[in-house]
Amino acid sequence: MSWKIIELTSQEYKMKTISVNELKQRLDEQAVVLVDVREPAEHRSERIEGAHSIPLSECCLKKIPSTAQPIVIHCRSGKRSLEACRRLRQENPQIDVCSLEGGISAWEQAGFPVERAKNSVLPLDQQTQLVAGFLAFSGVMLSFLFNPWFCLLSGFVGLGLMFAGITGWCGMAKLLAKMPWNQ
Repeated sequence: MSWKIIELTSQEYKMKTISVNELKQRLDEQAVVLVDVREPAEHRSERIEGAHSIPLSECCLKKIPSTAQPIVIHCRSGKRSLEACRRLRQENPQIDVCSLEGGISAWEQAGFPVERAKNSVLPLDQQTQLVAGFLAFSGVMLSFLFNPWFCLLSGFVGLGLMFAGITGWCGMAKLLAKMPWNQ
């Protein structure tokens, strides 16, 4: 298998990635285990055939169906899958795991089939953006219309987004992932 190696920022190890074309070939040969680390609702709404759903928050080696073959992790665009690969490599540095470049978005752009549900929900990152935008806008409008102290709501949302960008941990996304429509 021809893996592409990428180096993560200030990590002591290198992470493997795989292109959508290479993954398609390996799936046709049944030569990899494909794991989707998006939230269950995201997986239900659109998925690559044969992908096992293991949300990032639950991703560990004991949940992987098989480690006898190389493991390919995917998400929507690639960020969560790299985090899942990092976690699995921390558990076992010898594990053969890689991330799908560009995630299911790149898979679909390449023209490969995606199974879709009839009733789907927005992906978790879009839900987070929607709620953050609504709260920030509401804070500005409420401060303009009623009391200037409402601008603190917008500031709090902005601070939360900065914290999420720096640390990779987003409390709003964690909260939204627990909502009934995302289960």
